[in-house]
Amino acid sequence: MRQHPALDACFAAVAYAYPWSGLVLDFKFHAQPGLAAALALLLRSAPWVEPALDGADLVLPMPLSRERLRARGFNQALLLARQLAPDKADSQLLLRLRDTPAQHTLGRTERLTSLAGAFAVDPLGFDRLRDARVVLVDDVMTSGASLFTAAQTLRQAGAVHITGLVIARTPND
Repeated sequence: MRQHPALDACFAAVAYAYPWSGLVLDFKFHAQPGLAAALALLLRSAPWVEPALDGADLVLPMPLSRERLRARGFNQALLLARQLAPDKADSQLLLRLRDTPAQHTLGRTERLTSLAGAFAVDPLGFDRLRDARVVLVDDVMTSGASLFTAAQTLRQAGAVHITGLVIARTPND
């Protein structure tokens, strides 16, 4: 391998299928932030998640663009991260610089292209990432483009180990 993979590991609690897909959609798109505690418990119950959280220095949510945050009213990944590890969660370290099209509407190549330059690390936080073990939290993983791109940004800033945690994983496309 010429370069380290973006994620060292990625764990999902369930497949993105009935009944979980409906629950995730309600959480994310139908203003049901109260589901965060139950979904975090579901995620915590998946194999290897608890050790990943215990070994992490930081638990970072996938950031939303200002536009998406304004429209939704909350960041579902942040709610999950705070439920999973309130003392390690940080919503200010990984930044979303610009809005991108909804990833589920794009093919894999388009997803990677649309995400180029979309993430950055807060310049005041570089010291916290140096040699850090990071857990990156999101709700759903489809192609992995968002998680991989964000993880590459964290790795370039000095993170040495990055684990992705998602509630649900779609079948490979």
